[in-house]
Amino acid sequence: MRQRTIWPAVMPALLSISLHCGAQAPQPATPKPGQILVSGAVPDEASKAALLQRLRELYGADRVVDQVAISPVSLPPNWNGYVQKLIQPNLKLISKGELKIDGTNVALRGEVANEAQRQQIASDIATSLNPSYTVNNGLRVSAAEQNLLDETLARRIIEFESGKATLTASGQGILDEMAAALQKVKGKKVEVIGHTDNVGLRESNLALSLARAEAVRTYLAGKGIPVEMVMVSGQGPDRPVAENNNAEGRARNRRIEFRVAQSGSGQGDRHVSRTRGQFHQVAVAGQRVLRRMRQRRRQPKVGAQADQRKHGGHGPQRGIAA
Repeated sequence: MRQRTIWPAVMPALLSISLHCGAQAPQPATPKPGQILVSGAVPDEASKAALLQRLRELYGADRVVDQVAISPVSLPPNWNGYVQKLIQPNLKLISKGELKIDGTNVALRGEVANEAQRQQIASDIATSLNPSYTVNNGLRVSAAEQNLLDETLARRIIEFESGKATLTASGQGILDEMAAALQKVKGKKVEVIGHTDNVGLRESNLALSLARAEAVRTYLAGKGIPVEMVMVSGQGPDRPVAENNNAEGRARNRRIEFRVAQSGSGQGDRHVSRTRGQFHQVAVAGQRVLRRMRQRRRQPKVGAQADQRKHGGHGPQRGIAA
């Protein structure tokens, strides 16, 4: 048994459910915007009627297009009951989506507005099924928020005073617009990434790019954007978008980038955590080195005293230098 559901960009646009369990069903037609297309095969009229009734209750009878066939297919135990649980109101949150149920295999794909919706829908589906079912969550967060930030920034450069992390008046003006855009993507984390050209020491540029990203976060906080919403990192000269062999290219590389994080464990989060982890590891490693040095300094003294007792105070001094 296989169920297939598709939604378009504007929800709810279309739904296609194809049902197969050991029988070959006809290929479904392409649904039109606003339609809920149901296709596939079920073993009897009762199963078909229950499926269509549930969909019509959820989406409206005039929008459900029936292309379900009756075939001698085999169903897992209580399959109809589980299908009823899967067709739930939160499916309306998915755009350009598709739900497939093939026996005990469930696959869901499409776009949702934010990570919270993605996780909630997947959780609701998983908890509505018994352990014999497997769920493949192919939902992704819509790129609408990222497009909004990109369009607001509009390839402009957020300027700072030369060699400093101090925003210029024009840079502040752009950030005022970015703050208004960020108000529309609440509930998601955004990474502010600082970049520089390759003039000067890499270490200095890394520090400067991070300081500038932090300055952006501080400015945005003053405009009402929660500090915890904004992650920061500094890439220095490592990710240029233009050649550094001319003034125009270097100017393009000195930039601030805004990236909507896809999840709490998204790339931006991983990068920030990894960077902080590296500094922590260096600090810990430094402490360990100091401890080992102190231990080595103490150990030779003990060895020297033993040698001195053994050799009457004139034992070998190699332990002291060890």
